[in-house]
Amino acid sequence: MAHFAQLNAENLVTQVIVVANQDTTDSDGMENEAVGAAFCANLLGGTWKQTSYNARIRKNYAGIGYKYDATLDAYIPPQPFASWTLDDNAQWKAPVDMPSDDKRYTWNEETTSWDEVTE
Repeated sequence: MAHFAQLNAENLVTQVIVVANQDTTDSDGMENEAVGAAFCANLLGGTWKQTSYNARIRKNYAGIGYKYDATLDAYIPPQPFASWTLDDNAQWKAPVDMPSDDKRYTWNEETTSWDEVTE
């Protein structure tokens, strides 16, 4: 089984579907993204790109609202906070690392720091 994401005109993911192996293989029996994308387009219309749960394809598994970046060839999740930046693996990173102890923390955008969660 393969997974394909439909992209709108702004390259935002609008849906993700599972496609049977027989609908993604070429005449030589090899999986081929173009074959799978054409199958999806014929079935549902639009533009389709493959994605994978294990992030072997396009750095992140596509989700609704993710953006496909052609330069990085990656699906990028929505930015969680304005101060966070995108790293080379298409992951959002806080401007400071979260403490590495056993406590729980939450991001505080006002102070751009990690606040300990107290119960």
